[in-house]
Amino acid sequence: MAALSSLLLAALLWAPAEALSCYGDSGQPVDWFVVYKLPAHSGSGDSSGKGLKYKYMDQSSEGWRDGVGYINSSEGAVGRSLLPLYRDNSSQLAFLLYNDQPPKSSSAPDSSSRGHTKGVLLLDQEGGFWLIHSVPRFPPPVSSGAYSWPPNAHTYGQTLLCVSFPFAQFLKIGRQLTYTYPLVYDYKLEGIFAQKLPDLQEVIKGHHALHEPWNSSVILTSQAGATFQSFAKFGKYGDDLYSGWLAAVLDTNLQVQFWPNSPGTLHSNCSGTHQILNVNQIGFPGPSGPTFNATEDHSKWCVAPQGPWACVGDMNRNKGEMHRGGGTLCTQMPSLWKALQSLVKAWEPCKEPREQKTKTAGIAVHGGAHL
Repeated sequence: MAALSSLLLAALLWAPAEALSCYGDSGQPVDWFVVYKLPAHSGSGDSSGKGLKYKYMDQSSEGWRDGVGYINSSEGAVGRSLLPLYRDNSSQLAFLLYNDQPPKSSSAPDSSSRGHTKGVLLLDQEGGFWLIHSVPRFPPPVSSGAYSWPPNAHTYGQTLLCVSFPFAQFLKIGRQLTYTYPLVYDYKLEGIFAQKLPDLQEVIKGHHALHEPWNSSVILTSQAGATFQSFAKFGKYGDDLYSGWLAAVLDTNLQVQFWPNSPGTLHSNCSGTHQILNVNQIGFPGPSGPTFNATEDHSKWCVAPQGPWACVGDMNRNKGEMHRGGGTLCTQMPSLWKALQSLVKAWEPCKEPREQKTKTAGIAVHGGAHL
């Protein structure tokens, strides 16, 4: 009788195997999420958890919410999604961890020739997720044994976009990574994964795109059927991702948030058909929503001023990165566009003559422009 009860209990607890996916702040699988780690000095009026607070959104959150706890906790979306990396039962998983600023403990090669790109691929034989982020020295290598947030990433703002994809989409993602040329500092790609994902094997070996065109755009479909467009360029492309390619393909002006503290930062550009406007102030909605300057924000994202495009990636706008690999992941989902567009409070005006500034698509770009 006891044996029969055990069998009945096992049957009730059994569930069909599902693809690995992003996990949300709710503790449940989600199709995608965006986490915006707030700067330590973001004007939130609360000094507790300084530099570890974040805002969160996913397909069902209807805009930004306060993050659950702090970003260094394994209970939140980022930590919970990465937990399978640090478990002992990862034999059925494949993963790539890449970062042009890898954790100090890694033995990765010099990053100066590699793409300015940061991310995680984690998958099983059904699917998994692609986490695109802006955080130096993150995440810790699997040998560390546990999820943690690096001390170097407390001060500035950071963005992390996680999207759940079916297995077949990782063939396309692997191809994109041959253009971005990431510095892979930890990986596992064995057996069936190595057979079915040859481009990821090439990426692990440090190989990259070898001929023109030096850029690649592909459509990716998430586990729930959402459409994303991945843009990836190799260093030989030799131009700014945003003004040299993205705006023309998306056929829109762009407001771009990036790290403006690097040498050779490019100014807002209104010389072409579309305007590329550098965001210089970010503010979350609400009377107590934190507000901060781009100089305090290491995140990398862009948004069409009047919709519907929104993109989260890992590239800045500076002369050096014109000659490095990298990319961004874009979508036309209204909820993500509205959430990111609402953050833009001010941007750098173009320095062209006044007559050039008036050639806009319904957006003022004269000095001190605000939304």
